[in-house]
Amino acid sequence: MRKMKENGVCCFTGHRPMKLPFGLDESHPKCNQLKSILRAEIERLITEHRVCRFITGMALGIDQICAEIVLDLKKEYPQIMLECAIPYEGQAIQWSVEQRERYFGILEKCDEETMLQTRYTKDCMQKRNRYMVDHSNHVLAVWDGSFRSGSGQTVRYAQKMGKIITIIRPDTLEITREKQTNKANE
Repeated sequence: MRKMKENGVCCFTGHRPMKLPFGLDESHPKCNQLKSILRAEIERLITEHRVCRFITGMALGIDQICAEIVLDLKKEYPQIMLECAIPYEGQAIQWSVEQRERYFGILEKCDEETMLQTRYTKDCMQKRNRYMVDHSNHVLAVWDGSFRSGSGQTVRYAQKMGKIITIIRPDTLEITREKQTNKANE
């Protein structure tokens, strides 16, 4: 297979399971629809924008779903890479056994692990989100438009930094694409 020149980096942001219409039930038809849309969008980024690197924050929900899609797509696109940006060392410590097994399974298969800090602080998730946006030119967000969420803060920061943003609404599955601006260079 022809090796593509790395032309872009994409990070993911999205809601935790309890803010998604299907909750923790990933066998729900709406979740399967969302996964299909996410896969198509990630593939579009690879083929149309030559994105070769993806960054996930490894939170429950959208972060891990996207990470697993990228890992699966590596079979077709071996040039792509997955970086796991971990906000602090104990991120998964209070999760269920099943959730921790999924988390560590993704970490075992990723290409790069970035530990942002060893201990939890009240701003460690925001630091992780800013790291991901700062190291990306594309942001793929599963976001319902609520500004009080971490995803909302991440999307607003990405807009401020002039990133190319794709938003998928988890309730309607509507896709919105925002073009990059020169705000980061002003």
